[in-house]
Amino acid sequence: MRVVPGRVAASFAGLIVVALALPAMAQTDPAIGTWKLNAAKSRYSPGPVPKTNVLTITAVDNGFKVSGQGTGGDGKPTSINYTLTFDGTDKAVTGSPDYDSTSGKRINANTTEQTRKKEGKMVQTARRDISADGKTMTITTRGKDKDGHTVNNVAVYEKQ
Repeated sequence: MRVVPGRVAASFAGLIVVALALPAMAQTDPAIGTWKLNAAKSRYSPGPVPKTNVLTITAVDNGFKVSGQGTGGDGKPTSINYTLTFDGTDKAVTGSPDYDSTSGKRINANTTEQTRKKEGKMVQTARRDISADGKTMTITTRGKDKDGHTVNNVAVYEKQ
């Protein structure tokens, strides 16, 4: 077998690129997946806590798509859909009476913060923390609801 120096260098460089890319590809955001609200561990002020809520989070470029369906504390169906990115731009939200856009900031691998707006005005912040074992997601929301009431919610979700 004849070894061609240029080909060996190119093959070696290709292996280095693949080796360096593997850790980045292996790092999946721990929020990706399906999460079910644990109403007993959650606190909503003003209440009541939703009866059910399931969030499905999928990866998109520089963020994720969130789809949520459930039943509110009043027994009415709820639904929310949005894309959260970490580039500083507001993205449209459908289904929330309290806000119509959101933008995000990544704090670390397990923590993000959202700024939620209604008609361009900031109305809420939401901090998402995922436990070290990846099984629990806590979303702490502070701000105002559509009626101007102070919101101080802690929603605890379990990975399904």
